[in-house]
Amino acid sequence: MTETKRGRPRNRAAQKAILLASYELLLQEGFKNVTVEKIAERAGVSKATIYKWWPNKAAVVMDGFLDAAAQRMPVPNTGSVLEDVRLHAANLCRFMVSPEGAIIAALIGEAQVDAVLAEAIRSRYIRPRREEAAAIIRRGADRGELGEGLDPALGVDVVYGPLFYRLLVTGEPLDESAVARLVEAAFGGLAALGRSDKSGR
Repeated sequence: MTETKRGRPRNRAAQKAILLASYELLLQEGFKNVTVEKIAERAGVSKATIYKWWPNKAAVVMDGFLDAAAQRMPVPNTGSVLEDVRLHAANLCRFMVSPEGAIIAALIGEAQVDAVLAEAIRSRYIRPRREEAAAIIRRGADRGELGEGLDPALGVDVVYGPLFYRLLVTGEPLDESAVARLVEAAFGGLAALGRSDKSGR
């Protein structure tokens, strides 16, 4: 969500109404059929109010979706990097196979032909999720649980790449047992990557 000008506090009630309206319309009509006009009408605000806080339809729809889904994706901190990643990955997979997750999967599909939507997904959904996962891996490396010098971003790719491949490409089931097996296999790769990064310095 974009920042408002200093000295002009946001109208929280209006924002909440806009986010809820965009989410409800997304569920009912799909992204293609949602318009800023429809969001404004349902929220009881003007289009200008929406554009004061969001640059386009894709941005407000993504924020509405993520506001509704935020409680479904907590970030664990148990003191064990393997357990944290397993829990985080399991939460993500449970979310992705839920009705809300089906929406984000559909949006990712539509984003292949909609550059504005693609950027909204990357900036508002993908990048924050990657940073959450990278922070977990970084904590583990700082505690000495992973190889010294491991690149957290590369670690995210190793752990989460197979999960999204199953979710978005093969459609193979991803229950907690499957997630645990994939995460444990990935951690073998992370240990090797840590050694490789250290030796390459």
